[in-house]
Amino acid sequence: MPRKNLALLAGKPLIAWTIEKSLRCQCIDRVIVSTEDAEIADISRECGADVPFMRPTELSRDNTPDLPVCRHALEWIAEHENYHPDIIAWLRPTCPLRRVEDIQSAVEKLIETKADCVRSVSCVKHHPYWMKRLQEDRLLPFMEDKDEKEYYRRQLLPPLYYLNGAVDVVWVENVLKEELLFTGDVRAYVMPPEFSEDIDTEFDFVIVEAILERRRV
Repeated sequence: MPRKNLALLAGKPLIAWTIEKSLRCQCIDRVIVSTEDAEIADISRECGADVPFMRPTELSRDNTPDLPVCRHALEWIAEHENYHPDIIAWLRPTCPLRRVEDIQSAVEKLIETKADCVRSVSCVKHHPYWMKRLQEDRLLPFMEDKDEKEYYRRQLLPPLYYLNGAVDVVWVENVLKEELLFTGDVRAYVMPPEFSEDIDTEFDFVIVEAILERRRV
């Protein structure tokens, strides 16, 4: 979806939901938005976030990974503002249902465990043990070494988790020295699925709006 962060969700731009939750989180000292879009920058400022720089065009492509974007932000505020945070919480605007407590708990877990980073996860809805692949039109198990007879009921499946993209917390020192943003000793912060929806398509918008509407009733 083009310019997805400006799309209205329950009457507010999508990015506003993440900014508002961030500002309410006691462990966050500063909320910075990295964007190349002037309108997103203006709306972010109106919502209370800082936009001290505009992201370079070469770091604003669809296939740009998180690491160079994160490094650019940290290096810019260090050079221009002499601002050196210890921890960065990477909060994607596409996860508007995350709670303040999810951000707070992930940061606290990083500090308590002294891990390299903490990433939010949720339990999978569609278990890979039951997934299939196609060989022409023939249906074959995706995981060939798993006996489906052993896991014929959902309750028998071992719990598995996926990265939901809601909260990633990492030490700034690691961001600046590593080639990967989230590496080393990675710990999980488990979130309930009802707070873990990631908006990628118009259909996802419909789902999240329905959830928000139900919560208002």
